[in-house]
Amino acid sequence: MDFNSLIEHPEVLLLVLAPLFFVCILAEWYLGDRRGRLPDNARYHLPEVVCNFTLAGLHQGADILTGLLIAKLYLWAFGWRLFDIQIGLGSFIALIIAQDFCYYWFHRASHRVRWMWAAHVAHHSSERMNFSTAFRQSLMYPLAGMWIFWLPLVLVGFDPNWVVFAVLLNLGLQFFVHTQAIKTLGPLEWVFNTPSHHRVHHGRNPQYIDKNYAGVLIIWDRLFGTYVKEEETVEYGITKPVNSFNPLVVTFSEWRDMFREAFAPGLSMKQRLALLFAPPAAAEAGEEVDDAGPEHKLVS
Repeated sequence: MDFNSLIEHPEVLLLVLAPLFFVCILAEWYLGDRRGRLPDNARYHLPEVVCNFTLAGLHQGADILTGLLIAKLYLWAFGWRLFDIQIGLGSFIALIIAQDFCYYWFHRASHRVRWMWAAHVAHHSSERMNFSTAFRQSLMYPLAGMWIFWLPLVLVGFDPNWVVFAVLLNLGLQFFVHTQAIKTLGPLEWVFNTPSHHRVHHGRNPQYIDKNYAGVLIIWDRLFGTYVKEEETVEYGITKPVNSFNPLVVTFSEWRDMFREAFAPGLSMKQRLALLFAPPAAAEAGEEVDDAGPEHKLVS
């Protein structure tokens, strides 16, 4: 497939990268499971790996269809953009940086708004960290509102196909930060998201919760005060474990709990809205809902 065909069909980008992903997975499996050079929580557990790959397939289908549909419907409905940006080297770099900036805010919102956390929690629910964890995604991102964060790029003037390509490229590059095989990357730690930074993000240690939202560039976390260095050994997972390798349970358990709590009898409208849209930890603590919040912490 040539590059022009790839841009016309950006949804196949991750398929193009798939052989590289599998080489990395095999190498990590060999180091951890065969040579014992990685921690136990880096090793591969077949039921979880099958769950992760199933979640990836469901996510990819929902994400691509929604991304293409929403962008094209937007252009059809409004028929205009601020600019008509032609892609060259400079504009492509600008798109990659702008998309990564948008991703930071999408990711931050996914931890600070319970409605969005209900989709994102699937990615954090594993208590292992290896390359297969990168595939642990949710088909519910479109319903949660992920596409809203990419629309500004279309409005500014980037072609929807290029926006989808940038989104998927960003996601593909994030695959490489889901590992314990790489400790640090020296000076690159100052600019780029790295395995060390992202291990922090997947930690349920109190000091690591809601930190290091970066996609590709860690500079956004440094700029907006959400950066934390990896120091204490990371405990992976969430404080409200799912305890299932069923991809449907992993996908929908938080949605089920959220709706059950928000539509319980006897709550005011303010309490219901807080249970749907307040930061997960605030809803749990009852800051906006008195004592009517969930029984367990929802933070990642």
